[in-house]
Amino acid sequence: MTASREERDDRGSAAVEVVLMIPVLVMFTLLVVAGGRFVSVRADVESAARDAARAASFERSFDEARVAARSTVTAQLDPFWECDAADVSGDFRSGGVVEVHVDCAVPVDDLGLIGLGGSVPINVTGSAPLDTYRRTQ
Repeated sequence: MTASREERDDRGSAAVEVVLMIPVLVMFTLLVVAGGRFVSVRADVESAARDAARAASFERSFDEARVAARSTVTAQLDPFWECDAADVSGDFRSGGVVEVHVDCAVPVDDLGLIGLGGSVPINVTGSAPLDTYRRTQ
């Protein structure tokens, strides 16, 4: 008995399908990795902004608050990414709110296989309240 013509034509088609799908699956995996990395980096920058605002809220003067915020951001992010010095704003008086704005440029050159290159800008703001029962200068 010989196999029909249709059965012989299907042989090897699974191997061709796998060969064609592997690049698509690799690209999809790299895209998921890039998305996860972006979310992780954004969380790190938000954490630094929040910590900087908290550090600034402990200081007695606006100038000291600015120095504390910048040193906190520098300590947390400078070894990893290029970040501008933290901008401190808000109402620096008892019961006020201190806001710290952080701008970072995160390089994504190592994810170049999926067409990403250069850097991604991340801009976040963290805020912290000032104690109502304390004195500021």
